[in-house]
Amino acid sequence: MKIKVMLVDDHQIVRKGIAFYLSMQPDFELVGEAQNGEEAVEKAGQLQPDVILMDLNMPVMDGIEASRLVAELYPGIRIVVLTSFSDHSHIVPALQAGAAGYMLKDVEPDQLAEAIRSAYKGNIQLHPDIAAALIRSSATQIAQQPAVQNDQQETPPLEALTPREREVLELLSRGMSNKEIAAELVVAEKTVKTHVSSILSKLNVADRTQAALYAVHSRKAPPGGV
Repeated sequence: MKIKVMLVDDHQIVRKGIAFYLSMQPDFELVGEAQNGEEAVEKAGQLQPDVILMDLNMPVMDGIEASRLVAELYPGIRIVVLTSFSDHSHIVPALQAGAAGYMLKDVEPDQLAEAIRSAYKGNIQLHPDIAAALIRSSATQIAQQPAVQNDQQETPPLEALTPREREVLELLSRGMSNKEIAAELVVAEKTVKTHVSSILSKLNVADRTQAALYAVHSRKAPPGGV
């Protein structure tokens, strides 16, 4: 079964180039194109693609708002952002809007294909530069957290997690979905959702993407601090 892909970009020449590449992949089927976010939302309902390649800076409706609407109206459709913007003010809103991937337009074609396949499986894949930027941002935020002023040191967030929650966090940081984590740990998906909710609360992060980045950063941090 081929992965049905819809391409959204306001530049026709960009669409043509990407469409040609997608046509060369044996497991992809380009089912439609759109030139702005509003058209993307409309065609998403009509075509029901598996994955949407979504530009961000477009007329009528931008890609972040379009991603948010698609995620709300058609939760089974995965979105991979394909943009030139690498700044934090675009990355975080796009991921919060429901994007399952964030790639820059200078990405190698094979990496883009892998991001589409990863999103189709329910995983998250980021352009290497984007992943590095988010990890640096996460490290900075952690480093800037105020120190505990009393004699009783607070328990570091990761140490507050139960052994099972640490297992879930590790699998989550690999980009696995709740369903995949449940299968890996041989537990109910509802149980995984409960663990994820507890993890977010204990790490004081807003979503699973931030939790995954926290875990990646913690693996990179030297003993005794960031």
